[in-house]
Amino acid sequence: MAGTKMGVIGSGGRMGRMLVAEIAASPGCTLAGGCAKPGSGYVNQDIGELAAIGRLGIAVGDNAEKVIRDSDVVIDFTAPAATAAHAALAASLRKPMVVGTTGLSPDEADAVRHAAREIPIVWAPNMSLGINLLLGIIEEVACRLGPDWDVEIMEMHHRAKVDAPSGTALALGRAVADGRGAVLEEVQQRARDGITGPRRTGGIGFASLRGGDAIGDHHVVFAGAGERLELTHRATSRVVYARGAVQAARWVVGRPPGLYGLKEVLGL
Repeated sequence: MAGTKMGVIGSGGRMGRMLVAEIAASPGCTLAGGCAKPGSGYVNQDIGELAAIGRLGIAVGDNAEKVIRDSDVVIDFTAPAATAAHAALAASLRKPMVVGTTGLSPDEADAVRHAAREIPIVWAPNMSLGINLLLGIIEEVACRLGPDWDVEIMEMHHRAKVDAPSGTALALGRAVADGRGAVLEEVQQRARDGITGPRRTGGIGFASLRGGDAIGDHHVVFAGAGERLELTHRATSRVVYARGAVQAARWVVGRPPGLYGLKEVLGL
């Protein structure tokens, strides 16, 4: 029997290629197709050759609607505005979706949430098992230590990443805020420059580094009087994100409409 048919929107990008390779290698999964932005040099190339896994006889298209129609579930790691549009399209076609895009504006995020009223969507800022375990640990630590411990979140990504702080860093900050019963937007400290004055009690600080080909490093520091607790996660291969996304895609098919995270997928 054919496996779950998965489509990849943005199949020419780094994550798109990794997703194609992961789907092709995963038992019970079938690659339904992929697409790239109209006018892209990836269009009409063989999707398997592009992913460096050999010819599959499937050409990269430029029509997201066709990919969604042909799939049981579609995976999107593209750009914020594109993801918002694809979510609306998937909702109109009643097809489940997995979203790994970060950096969405409030309006774009609302578009994904609106689509989730009609279809099941797994939306996670980071698809790795380690990060999703860390989120739970961070919330528990924040709850037990309380706001007297200063929290700083540092992240480093490759030089081409366009949003900062990373979606994962913000998720870690939200886990700290949730553990303290606070609202992240009210306690976050995104930037420091010049004479900033003393640190606010209960604030959650962020620092973003960009350079080279760093895939994703996240470091959370709880700093108390006379001691520090530091928790770190480093991704050394994008395959961890692809593996998590494919697992999420298999899980979401047949679920009721709603917005899910990897926490539900992994049963954490």
